[in-house]
Amino acid sequence: MPTISLIVTVYNRERYLNAAIESILAQTRSDFELLIWDDGSTDRSPEIAREYEKRDRRVRVIVAEHLGRVLALKAAIAQTTAPYLGWVDSDDLLAPTALAQTAGVLDTKPQIGWVYTDYLDIDANNTVLSYGYRCLVPYNREELLNKFMTFHFRLIRREAFDLAGGIDESLEAVEDYDLCLRLSEVAKVQHIFQPLYYYRTHADSISQQRQQEQIKQSHQAVKKAQQRLQEAVPMKQVSPPCMKKVSSRQLLQRREPQRTVCSNRGTRPRNCPPQRTASPTPHTLHPTPFFKSEGQRSILCV
Repeated sequence: MPTISLIVTVYNRERYLNAAIESILAQTRSDFELLIWDDGSTDRSPEIAREYEKRDRRVRVIVAEHLGRVLALKAAIAQTTAPYLGWVDSDDLLAPTALAQTAGVLDTKPQIGWVYTDYLDIDANNTVLSYGYRCLVPYNREELLNKFMTFHFRLIRREAFDLAGGIDESLEAVEDYDLCLRLSEVAKVQHIFQPLYYYRTHADSISQQRQQEQIKQSHQAVKKAQQRLQEAVPMKQVSPPCMKKVSSRQLLQRREPQRTVCSNRGTRPRNCPPQRTASPTPHTLHPTPFFKSEGQRSILCV
């Protein structure tokens, strides 16, 4: 049984699908399954996916009727069983060590429920545009209510995903943001300060087409989160220890700045932003994107 379930949902992405799949199959850690869920594509996406299924036993393809992006993702997740769960958009790319570094955290730190990395913005031609601006904002549970932050790449312990309630299809324009809000309420997170994901921006991307809807639904997600805070009751202790026991007093109290340990920088106040190296100079990626790892820098956010 694989340790990691990776999902790619695809709808008419023949231009980018090869590169997305190749970046996953080039991972330095190989104990994963890749489920490609085709959501009723009318282009060559199903044929492309089937070719990889024939060549690599880790790849499984399901071709289904069109459900829409979020319902397709939810259906695909239900078809997987590995203890770690993640997904990659069909037009994005993973750096080769993304799984090794994120799964390594979950392997060695049972108190962590999910882990995320930095990312780079790229264009349709694989040119790096900028360091992902959302990962420049220090993770903070309270700040999630004020800033529309999502995180790439994420690897989630399935028990934490289930405890958070999974994907909410009623917020299908901001399901990632809503999930991050709910995960922050039930599980500890660790941030790896390395760009291990390439987020593609182009005219056909969902984020470009549905900005107004995302704004409206992000307000709805925040309202739901605030309601959960107000209604919070003491939770029973659960296992594994990545799940946190919380009470309404703890959730509603304003927390004093705490100190946390960072593997490379010693202790520092949690609300102090992490030091970062300069953003990479724009360049064109090689067919298989690669970032040389010079030691993992990470911080535990609780």
